[in-house]
Amino acid sequence: NIFCFVQARSKVSALLGRVPSTVGYQPTLSIEMGTLQERIASTKEGSITSIQVVYVPANDLTDSAPATTFTHLDATIVLSRGLAAKGIYPAVDPLDSTSTMLQPRIVGVHNV
Repeated sequence: NIFCFVQARSKVSALLGRVPSTVGYQPTLSIEMGTLQERIASTKEGSITSIQVVYVPANDLTDSAPATTFTHLDATIVLSRGLAAKGIYPAVDPLDSTSTMLQPRIVGVHNV
């Protein structure tokens, strides 16, 4: 769970005496997330596929930890508690889910 990484780095930051940002996370969150995610990349020699679980506090997709994570991902699948409560499975919310592949030149204009 990538959120555990963020929490652990936040604790280390506090122990080092760094002042947290306005939303309570370490001031180096973006840099640390970028460094971690850069290691998961495609190169001429091969690629690494990573499936990451991201805990979203209070279902707030704009929270700094998940929002920073999402900027580094090619696709996100958002599971909805509301859909699950209605008995709809898999409880995937297609409006909150994203993909960089969902572009007119790849899937066609009428599929975007």
